[in-house]
Amino acid sequence: MSILVSMTAVSQNVIYTPQSTTFSFNTLKSAKAAVLRIYDEGTGGKAVKTVKMKRAKHDDGPMAAYVTTLKGDLKDKFYTVDVKYGKKFMGECPGPDARAVGVNGQRGAIIDMADTDPEGWASDARPAIAASDLVIYEMHHRDFSIARNVDLDPGMPVKIKRVSSQYPGKFLALTEPWAINHLKALGVNAVHILPSFDFASIDETRLDEPQYNWGYDPLNYNVPEGSYSTNPYKPEVRVREFKLMVQALHKAGIKVILDVVYNHMFSVEGNSFQKTMPDAIFRKTADGNYSNGSGCGNETKSEGWFGDYMLKSVKYWVDEYHIDGFRFDLMGVHDIATMNKIRAALPSDIFIYGEGWSAGSCALPAEQLGMKANVPRMPGIAAFCDDMRDALRGPFSDDHKGAFLAGIAGEEESIKAGIAGCIEHPQVDYSKVNYSKKPWCLEPTQMIAYVSCHDDMCLVDRLKASIPGLSEEELVSLDLLAQTAVLTSQGVPFMLSGEELLRSKKGVHNSYNSPDSINELDWNGAYLHPQVWSYYCNLVKLRKHHPAFHMGSAEQVRKHLEFLPTQDCVVAFCLKDNAGGDSWNDIVVVLNSNKTPVRVDVPQGRYTVVCTQEQVQEDGLATFSGSTVEVAPQSALIMHQ
Repeated sequence: MSILVSMTAVSQNVIYTPQSTTFSFNTLKSAKAAVLRIYDEGTGGKAVKTVKMKRAKHDDGPMAAYVTTLKGDLKDKFYTVDVKYGKKFMGECPGPDARAVGVNGQRGAIIDMADTDPEGWASDARPAIAASDLVIYEMHHRDFSIARNVDLDPGMPVKIKRVSSQYPGKFLALTEPWAINHLKALGVNAVHILPSFDFASIDETRLDEPQYNWGYDPLNYNVPEGSYSTNPYKPEVRVREFKLMVQALHKAGIKVILDVVYNHMFSVEGNSFQKTMPDAIFRKTADGNYSNGSGCGNETKSEGWFGDYMLKSVKYWVDEYHIDGFRFDLMGVHDIATMNKIRAALPSDIFIYGEGWSAGSCALPAEQLGMKANVPRMPGIAAFCDDMRDALRGPFSDDHKGAFLAGIAGEEESIKAGIAGCIEHPQVDYSKVNYSKKPWCLEPTQMIAYVSCHDDMCLVDRLKASIPGLSEEELVSLDLLAQTAVLTSQGVPFMLSGEELLRSKKGVHNSYNSPDSINELDWNGAYLHPQVWSYYCNLVKLRKHHPAFHMGSAEQVRKHLEFLPTQDCVVAFCLKDNAGGDSWNDIVVVLNSNKTPVRVDVPQGRYTVVCTQEQVQEDGLATFSGSTVEVAPQSALIMHQ
């Protein structure tokens, strides 16, 4: 006798109650059989129960499903499914929809998810922060806290008590007061955490040995990564600790954005999708080979069944883990229709952005993909602005080539486009913009403004590599100038963790598996360079306090943002007439990357200077009257009247 089920019913593959547990797994209709195995442990040992599952019927195209219900309390047991195609069983796995797993994610776990909720979880709420008000801080769990376990050198000149982490490299580090206090003092209100789902590259049975990876090698999409938990052998621990992290950040008024990598699997073979539905989620080229738009050997087929999976997965992270936003790795691999479905299905306050490019040619044409040029066809979805990034520091493809910050003229129009949020603006000539020859944002909140991220040299290293003979003084000045451009733009500002400490990765560009000695944050940086830390904090505060810097509306930006005449290596603009309802009438910002002072014509008036020569002071540093102002070398000037 066949069983009729719906795709909704099988979207969660394990439904547990103390009386029974129901297992259901998607397969292709060509599957011949499926075997469920129950284990006492997450790894090793023999199955304590083996069950031949029943074929379920549903009318969902090429899909089928196998289901079974086992009586009794199976809590804390582990399971696998093994699907047969032809005469071959594909191998045991937890299935693509696993929500709890054992060590290294090879077996699914049977737990009661309600038991993983921290006290007060039901009342946990996403912070109410509009997209235009976001200041995003990108971080990797291990980078951020692994070196926070050594006390501050008592010989340091600044007398600040150093607090060590009890949980270096773990989710729980972000629940500790020192971490929360640092983020709040800096002023960021959203953390973008690098992939935190279960990934393949770290052996969770050897966590006493140094291991490192960014985590862009997905294994189980709907389960937190075990190496960031205090005990990867206990499935409920990683779930609860992830929730505790989210809860602590929410209590501090900080949103949590999850970096998601749906564009590829860690390999074609060995993952749960391939073992249960061979080749169902991968695109292929006309000659039958796996397409490689991800640059990792495969690319997923978002326009097929997998697009529905992506949607259910992000909804699960929102519902179960209270996630506030998603950064889509290589969004340019996904089709536009799927990205729009995801946007429509999630609450409007969930912020969605991604990389508007792929890492290679995709099997779908570019006009169907979530590329940066197609952002106008994805309302409510943002993308990274490589136009502004590379105009400031030089091209991604050449670490040693400089641009605006190196005192090289010609990138001013690209920076102007970034300042305006890459919307249509009457004073931005897109024919002179480096990459985008027309506006690519409908609203400024669709543009992520940044100068560095994890996937590249950090800002300090890039400045050193692209500007020969750079002095320490010039390095600091140009670092601050770069971030001033980012934080005074109308896009959504984004910074890499540790930039506020003058972070260096010792010149390594792609540090995805480099050791801690390369990737860890050097917390002494806050004390060695107090002027940098102070500038960052005060600049973020200035932006947050003044809506002129984040109007959030293209119409308002066109009305209130006026660019002043451009000079070589100088970009200047005025935010006029109480822009965005600001209490300041007119705000003038000048970015000067020349090694010499420049004189800039400004609207006649009496001004209060709030930023100049590595200082930011919202209540004023000096006053100025006139219509021509001199701006110091390699620095920014911000003043208002």
